[in-house]
Amino acid sequence: MINLFEDQDFYTGDRLDAGMVLRAEQTLGVRLPLSYVAVLELRNGGVPKRRCFRTDFPTSWAADHFEIRALLGIGGKWGIDSSSGMGSADLIAEWQYPEIGVVICDMPSGGHDAVMLDYSECGASGEPSVAYIDEDRIPRTAASSFRDFWDRLVVCSSLS
Repeated sequence: MINLFEDQDFYTGDRLDAGMVLRAEQTLGVRLPLSYVAVLELRNGGVPKRRCFRTDFPTSWAADHFEIRALLGIGGKWGIDSSSGMGSADLIAEWQYPEIGVVICDMPSGGHDAVMLDYSECGASGEPSVAYIDEDRIPRTAASSFRDFWDRLVVCSSLS
């Protein structure tokens, strides 16, 4: 997992610690998936080398996939718990995403679509699925868990 991110650190926050995770969970009102926290322990947000996710549904951007720009971490300007205008709660309010969970990715569209941890089925302390939110604001399950989402990201040039 060490070499899963691009060298740039634009979206990368301070080294993650247990206190940051606890504060983020309290701020957001949910338990974050252990697999998400494990990735953030390696690098607290950043630009993954694998940024495209194949779908079995069309998106407004492609017939069979969507692309993320970055995985959002915890703390700092780009953290999911941030109050800078870039945190999950601010993005949900600004872009009128459904209130199903936590926005975890920055997208190339600049807000027209989103990737979220979806707690609507499991509750705040359960294991969320990952939903893709398109311009119609209807959540579509992209992956059964964050681990599944992370593992299924591909290098965009591999898509035909």
